Amino acid sequence: MIYLDLFWTFFQIGLFTIGGGQAMIPMIMTNVVNKGWMEYEALVDFIAISESTPGPFAVNIATYSGLVAAQGAGGIGVLGAMCSTLGVVLPSVIIILLIAKIFTTFMKNRAVKEVFLGVGATVTGLLASVWFSLFLTLIFGLSIANYSLVGTFNPDWISLGLFAVVMPVSFIKIKGKKFPPILLVVICALLGLLVFGLFDYFGVAV
Repeated sequence: MIYLDLFWTFFQIGLFTIGGGQAMIPMIMTNVVNKGWMEYEALVDFIAISESTPGPFAVNIATYSGLVAAQGAGGIGVLGAMCSTLGVVLPSVIIILLIAKIFTTFMKNRAVKEVFLGVGATVTGLLASVWFSLFLTLIFGLSIANYSLVGTFNPDWISLGLFAVVMPVSFIKIKGKKFPPILLVVICALLGLLVFGLFDYFGVAV
């Protein structure tokens, strides 16, 4: 049953992911695509939308995945969205309730500290691999499958140019503070609309 499958899949993702919503991306991509709930390209697009819209990333992408999966299976989209969202947030709620009273003591434990150091390094590696994979797909039209590159090398020079212009801005500091992330997202969205909108308006293939 699609609803139970959605709940259990996202429950496992929420349970075994440490490091925030972005750390869930590898597991989400593997499960959602392999189960045929969503095409890889559509999922990549929604990852970008989930990152730039209000609300927790994990909730946004779980909700959308559940909606699409349920509708694709001939079920009720809203119910699928509710099951996947409940599944992804429930592990965190349970864990927080269990350790809330002993959190300070728990985090001072040497073994716990060492575990989190190892997990932190692993999450960093996972995020780096996801970033690299998305960069290859969005900019060069390539994807990684079975440790080899798949697809046709077709660079999107416009997107690469926008990336090269915007990327340094994220490191700019104004009065000791970094450039506001929300403002950066808005600027990127407007640049995308302006540049690709103009190309589309004049019928230029990109």
